[in-house]
Amino acid sequence: MTDDKDKDKDMFICRCEEVTLREIEQAIDDGFVTVKDVKRVTRAGMGLCQGRTCSKTIARIIAQRTGKPLEEILPKSFRYPVRPEKMMAVENEEFDDAKNS
Repeated sequence: MTDDKDKDKDMFICRCEEVTLREIEQAIDDGFVTVKDVKRVTRAGMGLCQGRTCSKTIARIIAQRTGKPLEEILPKSFRYPVRPEKMMAVENEEFDDAKNS
């Protein structure tokens, strides 16, 4: 039974940065009890989605572990997700700018 719990701790909470439940719980135990603190220590929420997928889960884990209400832990704002752009799009944009000037 203990092995199953250990396997659960290796579950990815932040898939973008491959941060596990174990790493997040360790950060909380080390005194990092806000989503921003956990993000800074583990990189959870710093991937392509910028925390849109994992921030609420991390907040819930912090709430369960610290006993704080979820509303106190959730971040007030989110960054927009980062999306890769094809270099061709940038080239075309520069070409259009040069053409129009």
